[in-house]
Amino acid sequence: MEKVNLNLRLLKIDKRKGCFLLLSIFSLLNLSAQTALYNSGNLRIHEEAQLGFHTNLINDAAFDENLGLAGFYGNPTLSISGAFAPIFNDLEIANEGGVQLNTSLNVLNNTNFIIGDFISSKNNAQTHFNFLQDAFYVGDSDLSKIDGYALLTNQQNFTFPVGDASFVRPLSINSESPNLLVKCAYFFENPNNPSAFPGFNTDLKPRSIETISTLEFWRLEGSIPSTVTLSWNSRSSIGGFANDINEVTVVGWNKIANRWLSIGNTLTTGDLDNGLVSSEVFLPNDYEIITLGSLAVPEEILMLDNYLLTPNNDGINDVLVIEELELSPNNTIQIYDRNGLKVFELNNYTDEFNGFSNIDNLVINREQGLPRGVYFYLINMIDLGLNYQGFLVIER
Repeated sequence: MEKVNLNLRLLKIDKRKGCFLLLSIFSLLNLSAQTALYNSGNLRIHEEAQLGFHTNLINDAAFDENLGLAGFYGNPTLSISGAFAPIFNDLEIANEGGVQLNTSLNVLNNTNFIIGDFISSKNNAQTHFNFLQDAFYVGDSDLSKIDGYALLTNQQNFTFPVGDASFVRPLSINSESPNLLVKCAYFFENPNNPSAFPGFNTDLKPRSIETISTLEFWRLEGSIPSTVTLSWNSRSSIGGFANDINEVTVVGWNKIANRWLSIGNTLTTGDLDNGLVSSEVFLPNDYEIITLGSLAVPEEILMLDNYLLTPNNDGINDVLVIEELELSPNNTIQIYDRNGLKVFELNNYTDEFNGFSNIDNLVINREQGLPRGVYFYLINMIDLGLNYQGFLVIER
């Protein structure tokens, strides 16, 4: 690729002529090789000026005092590369081949999607299209969108115009406060074996989730509690795992539980071919990826038994196993003796109680384990909104 080092300052380019300035220069140079505009520090778009790119941009210096409009036009794929991420005021794309981002791109004001995608590698989340604090966009469609990572800076509510080469698959986020940074990308891939991440086994799920999509997912990074709205289209094949849109829910791979959990479906609209589903409030950074799933038919009555514990290391009833807690990884358990003394307490219980107290109180002979007898338990399934109580017998 041949670099064209203009090393110039653009002063109030006339709207009718500004878009043709670069083309005129390239034409005069009579270049036969593929060309690129190389910015080494003197390039600026002034207020009301327009700059049209019909060639690649190599940006190796600050390009951040722009007030006019920059556009990427033509048919062949263009690229943006270099050591510095350019900052445009207004931006538009009307290039069928799209613009490949090899370095990030920032926009202060409006982006006009006409035709063509802004494309970046989904294996590299550090290269992205960044909507700055007051940025917005118009015109996103299947023909023009962000095929890669989109970044949002200092905004509270936003719809990411993300997708893949074929479809725009937006994700809307509504946060409890402005996000310092929140990042999103869409993947038309099976979450069991994605290209950019380790696999997320869709069989690792609670019984409250019937099915998890194996066709697509979104990656969302953010540190503010938020709700999201996901879309689906005919390619999502919702009818393959849901009979009714009210069964559709947002699910995510939880980093702590290391399994899929339901994030809720507070609102669903549309039909099985096209629709939207909104989640409950969650923290995006708690989840590796999110996607669409379906809810299992709820059990009519969920009952917890009285339990027998015989902690003698024979492999039978040595620990307290409550299978129903698979439905509610976000839970608490408290165990009391017959005198009302708390002897055990744990959040997110998964078979840890083996007859020993974990409470700093007046338990006698603590190192020998709790004495045989009848105990009383309280369980709160937080994510299901259910509370249970019952008895536990320890035999030694």
